[in-house]
Amino acid sequence: MAVINKIGRRKKSIARIYMQEGKGSITVNNKELDNYFPSEILQTIVNQPLTVLEAKSNFDIKVNVRGGGTTGQAEAIRLAIARALVEVNPENRLALKPEGFLTRDPRMVERKKYGRRKARRRFQFSKR
Repeated sequence: MAVINKIGRRKKSIARIYMQEGKGSITVNNKELDNYFPSEILQTIVNQPLTVLEAKSNFDIKVNVRGGGTTGQAEAIRLAIARALVEVNPENRLALKPEGFLTRDPRMVERKKYGRRKARRRFQFSKR
């Protein structure tokens, strides 16, 4: 099996992964997954597609991720891994699609408007 290259996006985060057969190591920006995402919840998010297919120890994954925060980066990596698993075996789509791992989440932060404190929040009204 050759190296599979896929991309995943979430909020402002962009993750590029390179997946090949191996022993199950995941490297994010030249660091181990445990070091890059110390939170166990974020590690679980990244591993969800592999856990559903029970393929956790079949692939070595190298990830380059930039932009956004930790949650957005973890979810971008999850999308990229799911896309790569579908390319390995198209039948994997039947297991990943109902879980929502193949859907690009389009929600982004709304920009701040002038005359407002945030995007929609107004300044406090003073009657006197």
